[in-house]
Amino acid sequence: MRHSLGLFVTLGAILSAAPSHAQTFDPSYPVCMHVYSGANGGGGEWYDCSFTSIPQCRATASGRAAVCDLNPYYPVNAPPPRLRHRRIG
Repeated sequence: MRHSLGLFVTLGAILSAAPSHAQTFDPSYPVCMHVYSGANGGGGEWYDCSFTSIPQCRATASGRAAVCDLNPYYPVNAPPPRLRHRRIG
C-alpha cells in the first residue's frame, strides 16, 4: 500500500510539472494567420484562427510578419445538414 501511494504521488508530481499546451487552432474558422516571433513587440509565435477566407486573412496580415494558412482542424468533410421537406396538401 505504501509503495502504491508513493508511486501515485511521484507520478502526480511529474505530470503536474510537465508543460501543458492549449489547442492552437480554433476549429470554428477555416483560415488561420500565423504571426511570427517579434511581431507586435513581443516574442513567440502564435495563431489567429478567426478568418473566413484567405483574402480576409491576407488583408489583416499585410505589413506584418505573418502568413495565412488553411486551418488543419476545420471540419471540411463534414456532411451537409439534411433538408427536411414539408408536404403541403
